[in-house]
Amino acid sequence: MHSSSGSMPLLHPPVKWIPLWASMVFLFRSPKLLGWSLLLVVFTFGLTWGGYLLVVGSIDAQTAAFFQQAPEAVGIWGWIKNLGWQGMQWTFVIISRVVAFYIAFILAYTLSAPGYVFLSSAAEKKQAGKDFEEDAAFTLKGIVTDILEGMKIGVFGLLVTVAALIVSFIPLLGQLIVFLLYTYYSTLMFLDYPTSRRRWSLGRKLGWLRGHGASAFRLGVIPAVISLIPVLNIFLMALIFPLFTVHVTLNFSALEEAEKGEAAAVK
Repeated sequence: MHSSSGSMPLLHPPVKWIPLWASMVFLFRSPKLLGWSLLLVVFTFGLTWGGYLLVVGSIDAQTAAFFQQAPEAVGIWGWIKNLGWQGMQWTFVIISRVVAFYIAFILAYTLSAPGYVFLSSAAEKKQAGKDFEEDAAFTLKGIVTDILEGMKIGVFGLLVTVAALIVSFIPLLGQLIVFLLYTYYSTLMFLDYPTSRRRWSLGRKLGWLRGHGASAFRLGVIPAVISLIPVLNIFLMALIFPLFTVHVTLNFSALEEAEKGEAAAVK
């Protein structure tokens, strides 16, 4: 990637990995990117919070009868049943809140996808300067396509959530698998934005994750950790989403450019 007057000085070639702090500096040094990010934060938070309350209310209404009365703590067996009931209740509450968050956030993610695609494209254009290669134009058809692609990843996210819910009951190993699932899915959500203007299919995006496993893990680990914090995850994810959109975009672009350079050198 060549430097130009429109490029940020911290992104000189041959950069293959851009740390999070550098992406933050990149974002905060651009008033336009920062302003657009703040609008997206408010929009995403509002959609996620509303969806979360709706899903939690529905889950609680369907399960209220089951957890209405605890077994009496009389005798040893009564105490065992009571403690087991309480443990099951707390486990259900935690898991249901995590699931509710992901369902709500996937809805917000899908509806806000065009805005984040625009942010991603603007960040990539600012990074590349005159070397930026225009792909798909920002049109009504493109917006619809972005929403449809976001819906695909949203449905895929529901499958990931169901799988995570099932394996979470496996002691120790299950929790590790859940964390890995959410880590790579987090990366997939952010990867959707820079690949949308290239009109990549979902299969190609998943292929990129498989081919860049270590990088994908590094990009998704912090959002995955944040997403597992009950209640606060709604605010924190909405707050960091624009930053990680820029962070993943810059690293994706740098990796793609480096691979193109290596392929050209081989030829």
